[in-house]
Amino acid sequence: MLEIIAFEPKYKDIFRDLNLAWLERFFYVEDKDHELLNDCQTHILDKGGLIFIGLWNQKPVSCYSLLKKGTGIYELGKMAVDMEYQSLKIGQRMLAHAIALGKRNQWERIELYSSTKLNPALHIYRKFGFREVILENNSPYARSDIKMELLL
Repeated sequence: MLEIIAFEPKYKDIFRDLNLAWLERFFYVEDKDHELLNDCQTHILDKGGLIFIGLWNQKPVSCYSLLKKGTGIYELGKMAVDMEYQSLKIGQRMLAHAIALGKRNQWERIELYSSTKLNPALHIYRKFGFREVILENNSPYARSDIKMELLL
């Protein structure tokens, strides 16, 4: 059973470790990743962002963050699911949670950066209504070659 809860400081290491494992499996860890993951309090939460942890039978197995980019505009990022729990649709539940939160708070949109190498993830984003938009030249991640948004 999955329960999605708001971040607590006791989960800072699991937030970092889940993301590092995912990044190292598919890509590499960039400077921006180190900044966000090593001090999520300063670089995400203190700037108006949010982090959520997914608990499977009380065990933290997934996470995601929402970085505040402007009034009613948030960037979905740092979403990761423990390898042992992938196939349980936890990522989709976390994504649905983020969208419901945005709608409840009457946000304008949720943006995300991804890679065209991640076809299963892109399929899920599209399934949830995200559409590709122009990727700016100064994208925060070198690995990102696609930007998507969901208008709420």
